[in-house]
Amino acid sequence: MTSLSGKVAIVGAADTEVGILPGVGATQLCVDAACRALSDAGISKDQVDGLVTCNSMAEPYMYHAEAIAEYIQIFPRYCISASAGGGTTFSILHHAASAILTGMCHTVLISMADTLRSGLSREQAMLMQSATGHGQFERPYGPTVPAYYALIAQAHMAQYGTTQEQFAQIAVACRKHAALNPAAQMREPITVEDVINSRLIADPLHLLDCSLVSDGGSAVILTSAERAVDFPHSPVYLLGVGEGHGHEHISQAQSLTTSAAVESGQRAYAMAGLEPKDMDLAQLYDCFTPTVLLELEDLGFCDKGEGGAFVESGAIELGGALPVNTHGGLLSHCHPGNPGSMFALTETVAQLRGVAGERQVDGAAVAMVHAQGGIMSSHTSVILGRETA
Repeated sequence: MTSLSGKVAIVGAADTEVGILPGVGATQLCVDAACRALSDAGISKDQVDGLVTCNSMAEPYMYHAEAIAEYIQIFPRYCISASAGGGTTFSILHHAASAILTGMCHTVLISMADTLRSGLSREQAMLMQSATGHGQFERPYGPTVPAYYALIAQAHMAQYGTTQEQFAQIAVACRKHAALNPAAQMREPITVEDVINSRLIADPLHLLDCSLVSDGGSAVILTSAERAVDFPHSPVYLLGVGEGHGHEHISQAQSLTTSAAVESGQRAYAMAGLEPKDMDLAQLYDCFTPTVLLELEDLGFCDKGEGGAFVESGAIELGGALPVNTHGGLLSHCHPGNPGSMFALTETVAQLRGVAGERQVDGAAVAMVHAQGGIMSSHTSVILGRETA
């Protein structure tokens, strides 16, 4: 099998403003993100011959990527809209890389945005949340998305003795990082006690265990490693990628405490020829605090059942053994739905370029970026680096 490792690089990356952006539509944000990434890469829209987007919940199109191409007035040779979910954001990277390496196109723009905060009413948002479960085995009993993740948290607590305080420590670490990020939606410091005392959403998850609801967009530009050296910024190379798929509905999961991140991580490490200990930082999907804890274990950063102690030790904070979600993550930076993972990607580009400011990880050269979609259902792990090998 032909490896993608070191053959494709990110040469442009940018975010829009995030948070509460009334009067700005999801389409406008998607185009804004694209234009910012083009500027960062130092190219014009006419040099793009591949386009990837994901559909918007607030402003959906039947053919979203084609609609954005029409709006921008580009005419790509490769044009696709990813379906949905955090994992899709990263799986599309190796699809785009494959398109570049097979000559289908040369320069791919990936742009994603949504306005979950301003573009949906509370009733629309609740309907969307309640519609995610299995029609026969889950929805009739009334759970929404937080309740499904609460099942995962309860299972980990029962099996390994994990505590609510340990989950809370993840939210605290993300907020510490967000406080150093001028672009983050939430920057006010919080404590473990603040998390535990915030409103209970789905036992044991409190309000501050849950990700934000945001408006925002983000974009990156990919090209071949050979061409990447001609762009203004140092390239960030795709070293390894892997997917893992376990289930669609949580009632059908084989385990509530081990996810398909095990497989996605192993495949990414194998492609890159690297191990967990080689990672200088990680951006892990944090729609709820328990997801980070499971991902730390399943991706090999600590043993199964030891995620709580790992987090409690301060290992995931800046200066720790493995800084996690250095921009603040979905818990504190922003979460506009399906595009949420993109901000972890652009943050990693900033870290590997060495331009992350106060939150810069010293000597950052290799990073794990991981996302999952559904209810810990579909996982994609991506390893990025400053060098090709």
